Order: sequence, then structure tokens, then C-alpha cells
Amino acid sequence: MIIGILQTGHLPEAISEREGEYSDMFQRLLGGRGFEFRVFNVVDMEFPDGHGAADAWLITGSRHGAYEDLPWIAPLEELIRGIRDADKPLVGICFGHQIVAQALGGKVVKFPGGWALGLRRYRIGDAEVQLHAWHQDQVVELPEGATVLGRGDATAYAMLAVGERILTIQPHPEFERPVVEGLIEHRGGAIEPTLVAAAAASLDARNDNAAIGRWMGDVLQGAPATRVPEAITSTKAEA
Repeated sequence: MIIGILQTGHLPEAISEREGEYSDMFQRLLGGRGFEFRVFNVVDMEFPDGHGAADAWLITGSRHGAYEDLPWIAPLEELIRGIRDADKPLVGICFGHQIVAQALGGKVVKFPGGWALGLRRYRIGDAEVQLHAWHQDQVVELPEGATVLGRGDATAYAMLAVGERILTIQPHPEFERPVVEGLIEHRGGAIEPTLVAAAAASLDARNDNAAIGRWMGDVLQGAPATRVPEAITSTKAEA
């Protein structure tokens, strides 16, 4: 099964040299399922011929805003709608979550409540999971047909399903501690110091990346996006 990774940004070189790019992190997170991965750097205008270039699709994070006037945004939105119309599985993470919502009729803004950084708790039904966040932009209006699956204290629409083929997640299940530490070092200088310090202090707690990664893999293999695995619904975050 071919998974097309639409890479919408690049990490600082000091991070990517150690940890790889977004696409490398997702390949590690989704490893062990027999997937074949094809990476398209859409941020550099490297696009597939169409939705038929892969069996399922994943859109990465980015430092860019979905609402920015960039030459690759409109063709990416067109591709997203083509994937949706072809009824192919699609997973979007952080920027990917936002651009899917925008492409399908939702709205994304630079959130007036400010940044969400570090390890954060998210509620999925009665369960809680902990995932790394690094974003200021948020989805504030849902696309048609969206179901809210997960919420955070500062992120009302943290996890969405659009129909049964599309799953989007605002935080980063592909990020491990060294990546966030690198972002603090290389991009934290432009953010309120107290937020950055709180993010750094959060990193000792465990994360639920593996469970969310299994959910993503299930959806990419055709499971309904609204079917949250029992391994997640039974998860409780530690203090």
C-alpha cells in the first residue's frame, strides 16, 4: 500500500540533521505496517500527478499559515478536494489539519488566544491523551460534514473526522522530545518566554504518540475515521 506524504514545510536544519524531516518522522511513527511511502515536497511546488499517485495520503505540519498567499496553497487545496471526492483515506497533522479544514469549507485564523506549546492534554470522549503541540493558528469554523473527535483546553477543534475517510489532528504525534527541544531553541525566541518555559517544563511527562499513530495507520488502511480505537478510549493522562 502506497502512502503519499505531502510535505508542507521544512524543520530547521539543526533539527532535521538529527531527527529527519516531517516525512521521516511519520515513516517511523507508521512503521511496521508494510506501507510504502512516497514523499512530495509540495512546499517546494513538487506535486503528484493527482490523487491516483498513492492509495492514501498524509499532510504534514508547516511553519506557514493555511491562509497565506503562497503559490502551493491553492493547488494543495485542489488536491485535497480530489482526494476527498475519490473517497481515499487522508490524514492531516497540524498544518495538515488546518489546510484540510480550509480546503473543505472551514476557516483557519491566527488564534487570538496565542500559542499552544509543549506537551498538552486532549480529551477524546471520556479519555485523555497527551501530545506535543507547537502552533498558534487554529481551525475556528468547521468544514461541512466534520465531526469533532478531540478537544484541548485551548483548542476547541483539536481532532476532526470529515466523513469516514478523513482524520485530522492539530497536535503532533510524530514529534518526540528532541524535536520540541530543538523548536524551543531555534524558534522559541519569537514567542512569549513564559510560554516557552512552560513548554520546556512539560517535556518530562509521557506522550501517547504510539496510540495515535496506530489510529492514523488504521484510517490510512481504510478504517472509519470516526472509530476511535479502544486503546485510546481507555487512556488516561498522568498528572
